[in-house]
Amino acid sequence: MTTSILETKPMTSEQLILAETDGAVGVITLNRPKVLNALNPELMHQLAEQMEAFDHDESIYVIVLAGSERAFAAGADIGDMADRSTIEMYMRDQFATWERVKKIKKPIVAAVSGFALGGGCELMMHCDVIIASDTSQIGQPEINLGVMPGAGGTQRLTKAIGKAQAMDVILTGRFLSATEALDAGLVSRVVPVEHFFTEALKVAKKMATKGPIALRLAKEAVLKAHEMHLSEGLEYERKLFYILFATEDQKEGMHAFMEKRKPEFKGK
Repeated sequence: MTTSILETKPMTSEQLILAETDGAVGVITLNRPKVLNALNPELMHQLAEQMEAFDHDESIYVIVLAGSERAFAAGADIGDMADRSTIEMYMRDQFATWERVKKIKKPIVAAVSGFALGGGCELMMHCDVIIASDTSQIGQPEINLGVMPGAGGTQRLTKAIGKAQAMDVILTGRFLSATEALDAGLVSRVVPVEHFFTEALKVAKKMATKGPIALRLAKEAVLKAHEMHLSEGLEYERKLFYILFATEDQKEGMHAFMEKRKPEFKGK
């Protein structure tokens, strides 16, 4: 792997994320091990900047977001919020940074192990394909602190696993095991803990062999399925399908298929 091309002046001297590239895959690793990758505003700022850098880098087709074996992210940094007033929380508008992550156009593969709780679960749900280790514990336990999810947990979890299970998880604060999360449709695959990162990277590399424009538009179409009625979604999908016929990758992909060879996509 090589280091990222991102060059920015950090708001603090602390490097809260690590970034590398592996071919056409950009890899970001959360880096607050002492607090189980708890998410504070500075980490989210650095994460959004790096994701945007990879999103704008034409040589990167897919992004991997990973935590550690012990914790993807164990939640928000409670010490950072505990004594803040309503006005302070409103004025800091900490969730604006999350909107930047939501707007990333390239596919994001999450490598999840250990705790993915509260904000960690919400960040995981911002990703498109979720590879979870068999040791994963996933949930929205904010109710135990006298609050509730604020970065999309009530909305995304409900859309992912349905009202009944979302109510159970959010109102009791209980954790889902990796198997429960897979059965509920919250994660894409479950693998042994020793393989969670390598499997996520393998999936990302396979995706990166596909046409990058098609990847972005397919991701966009699937996300729209959560927001549109079926008839509108079908019309939206059809338009994106037709748009791809304006790309060189479409011609290359179809001709390579007919010529029984591997396509060489260029993102054009």
